[in-house]
Amino acid sequence: MNCAGKSDVGLKRSNNEDSLVVEPTLGLLVVADGMGGAASGEVASQIFADTAREVFLASEPKSDAIVSSLVQKAFLLANDRIFTMAIENRQRRGMGCTAELLALYDEKYTLGHVGDSRTYLLRQGKLRQITKDHSLIQEQIDEGLISSAEARTHALRNIIVRAVGVREALPVDLVKGTTQPGDIFLLCSDGLTDMLEDDQIQELLSLPLSPNEKVEKLIDAAKSAGGYDNITVALCEAKK
Repeated sequence: MNCAGKSDVGLKRSNNEDSLVVEPTLGLLVVADGMGGAASGEVASQIFADTAREVFLASEPKSDAIVSSLVQKAFLLANDRIFTMAIENRQRRGMGCTAELLALYDEKYTLGHVGDSRTYLLRQGKLRQITKDHSLIQEQIDEGLISSAEARTHALRNIIVRAVGVREALPVDLVKGTTQPGDIFLLCSDGLTDMLEDDQIQELLSLPLSPNEKVEKLIDAAKSAGGYDNITVALCEAKK
């Protein structure tokens, strides 16, 4: 696997509340997007990133069951740490983060997902979002109240209904599968997907460039479209 990642503050924000982990030797990619204001968001996202790295450094993935347990452990331990800090420090009240954690092992993958950051898979030229946003707008789409096109400009599109560290209990979406030669995994914060349509992302991922170059192209495109939020991108490509 060839991996790359970058986090950019964007054009409108003064600080970056996103955190990023790209550890090919651990088979680990993480994108976390903080929330809470007053620097609390960046604290929460960094706690998640540090916890994920800590969990995967401490145990070697030897089976599907172990990988799944490590992904769950990273989310639940980070949730407990963020939630506890928020209770103990009034200035941190309400902080949390969305999070994507991709664990790659033996031509297989396990993905943990909470919030409205996303993970995509480009396979054989077709891009597919393999996570579902935990957002109020997604719930309305599922109920048939609004269309996906309407959701992109809806006033409530940034309200999320699940995040790491906000509640004592945390359900985590797990997505599992087998990697194929040429697969490209994209983990990103909503600073990318709020600015770019999926077909634009697919076009950029399909260019004959290195992962590092594709990461730069994606971030530059999001900034050219407005760059209203922090933009974080992690890519991993399976060799053909």
